[in-house]
Amino acid sequence: MKALQFSRTGDLCALEFVELPMPVPAPGEVLVQIKAAGLNPSDVKNVLGRFPYTTLPRVPGRDFAGIVIDGPQALLGQEVWGTGNQIGFSRNGSHAGYITLSAKGVALKPKSLSFVQAASLGVPYTTAWDALERGLVQANTRLLVIGANGAVGNAAIALSKVRGAQVLAAARRPEQVQALQDQGYSAILLGQPEELSAQVNAVFPGGADVIFDTTGFWLPASVQALAPFGRIAIIAAPVDGHVQLPALALYRKGGSVVGINSLLYGVEACARMLEQFGRLFDEASLPLPRGLLESPLEQGPARYGEVNQGSADKVILLP
Repeated sequence: MKALQFSRTGDLCALEFVELPMPVPAPGEVLVQIKAAGLNPSDVKNVLGRFPYTTLPRVPGRDFAGIVIDGPQALLGQEVWGTGNQIGFSRNGSHAGYITLSAKGVALKPKSLSFVQAASLGVPYTTAWDALERGLVQANTRLLVIGANGAVGNAAIALSKVRGAQVLAAARRPEQVQALQDQGYSAILLGQPEELSAQVNAVFPGGADVIFDTTGFWLPASVQALAPFGRIAIIAAPVDGHVQLPALALYRKGGSVVGINSLLYGVEACARMLEQFGRLFDEASLPLPRGLLESPLEQGPARYGEVNQGSADKVILLP
């Protein structure tokens, strides 16, 4: 089968388009013919060596949608989608023609989603779902999403709207704020960190119950914008991993910080998440993905480079 593979890390030049043997499913596994695979920033970081537990050589890629062609009889021929923390790191991932994984690690693809659309959602939506679940976001929760224009942020505001939360979106650029407002969300333009509390209190008097920082750079400012007993969910941090936390202010508010890491969840746990929010697409409660950049798998190395350079396009690789 055709696949992308890297045998060393530290340089995207290590990623090659190669021919590999067809994988064979073990007992309890399925063989999925991949129809589309999402490209996430973590896939790029993987090739660059940011994940010390990755074993080599390795086919990268976490998100996929395809058809089961071998495995338990009940799944044969079924259209499925999946994601998880081992594929692409300690076992071969989705940037290939085929993938094997636990039969319990795939979920039936929502009928309303094409293969390309489904492949774009795995990491962003499971990350957002986890943040809302562990942040205790429910009806009437006053939620601020920082970086709401990004893939995870956009998933978070869509899922929060379904839950009945009061959503305030925040973005860096005026055109991003306008786009969020065009989608029907209240939105603010991020300025200086010391201004965030006043901006949030103008919309949510007393502060936000939950703040989801998808950028990793707004933790100190978020403490000031938090309501009593509020929660701050974070999915990233500065490159050096350190940030100044105003612990006294957090303590006085009875607040808490929740780390959100999608790589803590295996394919079976992710499949359960996909099942839970996947039905919302078929119920027309969630918007269908759009603006996706489809690319042949053989052009994958170039697409990796573009994502590494900061491209905002959501790339879907097609074997």
